[in-house]
Amino acid sequence: MLDERWVFHDDAKAEDLGNGVVRRVLAYSKNLMCVENTFDKGAIGALHHHPHTQITYVVSGKFEFEIDGVKKIVQAGDTMLKTNSVEHGCKCLEAGILLDIFNPMREDFV
Repeated sequence: MLDERWVFHDDAKAEDLGNGVVRRVLAYSKNLMCVENTFDKGAIGALHHHPHTQITYVVSGKFEFEIDGVKKIVQAGDTMLKTNSVEHGCKCLEAGILLDIFNPMREDFV
């Protein structure tokens, strides 16, 4: 779906990552990518880092996020900025959806 102008949710492939997490890559170009992640309660986004700037918007649910060693509880409407290579991860406290924006695109997701 690289450079697709219109990406409908039903057309975006749902990838079951296991352990209660499902990823859908939505619209993207070489420089920007939008990804939806659906979490079941108790699901874990393991601590990791990557060379991309990432903004996460909490669409629904409640999560405990750790970013660069700092933990905070976030919920619908909250956003987080994760700059290049900062370590981050989360635990889902109430089932929900996270919307991630990456710069540049995550080539490992397609």
